[in-house]
Amino acid sequence: MSGVSTSIDDLLQHEEEPPPTVRRRPGLVRTWLRGVLIAAVLTGALLAALRMVGVAFSPAAVFAAFLALLLLRRITSALAPEPPERVRVDRRSTRGGEDGSDNRAAQDALGSVIGRWENRLAWAQKDPDRFARRVLPMLGELADELLRQRHGLTRATDPERARALLGDQLWTFLDTRPKRTPSPRELAAIVAQLEKV
Repeated sequence: MSGVSTSIDDLLQHEEEPPPTVRRRPGLVRTWLRGVLIAAVLTGALLAALRMVGVAFSPAAVFAAFLALLLLRRITSALAPEPPERVRVDRRSTRGGEDGSDNRAAQDALGSVIGRWENRLAWAQKDPDRFARRVLPMLGELADELLRQRHGLTRATDPERARALLGDQLWTFLDTRPKRTPSPRELAAIVAQLEKV
């Protein structure tokens, strides 16, 4: 393992992102005038190119075709699904380690894991049943993994020693179904206890 020490609390904190800027859409008349102007320019360019090679087309038909293509493009772009949100990665921390290694993949994976935890905690914030089904088992797995890595046991293999290492409060929290969703302060205390294991 490397010498870098990061607490769970550090991983779960995030900086506030600025609200997304909403571009003001041009008015309907302006949009149509722009479309007509683009269709007229494209029509002129195509008719000039066709006359150079000796082919003649009706300017009205070419203009109508370009208008139809622009309208079709506008409709399909309006119906296109929103692009998925991208995980923001701090560029300063992805430049690579002092040893020349590149840690971009690790940062992206860390960002996606943190995003999943944030989503699960947000979903379970007001629903104790969902918290008990989704978040509590993951916290139990995290506690088992910490116990396994640091002490060579899990809650299932040596319950008494695991209970002594975790403490009664954390053991009871992980072992019983909560009647209410813990507050962020209570979760922070639980995470702090997990870090002490």
